[in-house]
Parts: sequence; C-alpha cells; structure tokens
Amino acid sequence: MPSIPSSTDSLTRLAQVIESRLPANGGNPEASYVARLLHKGPDAFLKKIGEEATEVVMAAKDADHGGDKAKIVYEVADLWFHCMVALAHYGLTPAEVVAELDRRVGTSGIEEKALRKVLAREGDAK
Repeated sequence: MPSIPSSTDSLTRLAQVIESRLPANGGNPEASYVARLLHKGPDAFLKKIGEEATEVVMAAKDADHGGDKAKIVYEVADLWFHCMVALAHYGLTPAEVVAELDRRVGTSGIEEKALRKVLAREGDAK
C-alpha cells in the first residue's frame, strides 16, 4: 500500500514552490501566477485572501441550504494557498502556523482569548 503524504509534507512542498516564486528567488511574473501576485506586492495577495475568505463563507452558507459541501473544501484550499503566499512574502512558513496550532491544543479558546487581552493591556501600559 503506498504511503499517503502527511498534510505537513504537502504544505511544505507547496511552500517550497511558492518560495521559489519570490522576486528575490527569481520568480517570473510573466510565467507564474504566484510570482505575479508577489511582484504586485501585499495589496494584491491580501485582497485575494479577503476574496477567498468571503468565498469560504458563501460556500458554507450555501451548504447550510443544500449546496455542495465539497465547495467549502475547494474554497478553503484557495484561502490557505493565498495565505501561504502571504506567509512566504513575510518570511514565514506553514510549519510556524502548525507549531502555533500545536501550542494551542488543549487550551481553552476562551482562556486563550482572555490571556491575549491581558497581554495586550500590559503591552499598552508600557
């Protein structure tokens, strides 16, 4: 039975492709959608993130009313992809996001949010 790559393997491979399209790595905006987004700068890929997030919401709302749930997966994939473009632009990796999610496992979301508020207030007080 062939092995199935882990999701982190897939994210790592995709991140490597995206990173290869960075302007600093010779990404050609004439030949690559990712290179074109990165060449245009943050406004371009951040706009795409907003559009894709909206499409996720719309697909989920449609699914609530009998629409195809698979469209949610398709739209989330687009959202994640464009978020990965942003990560690459800022020198970050999917592994860092996964590490943050791992850190949060077992932590109450309510407690996490409350802690962030306390830390923000402490930061504002300095």
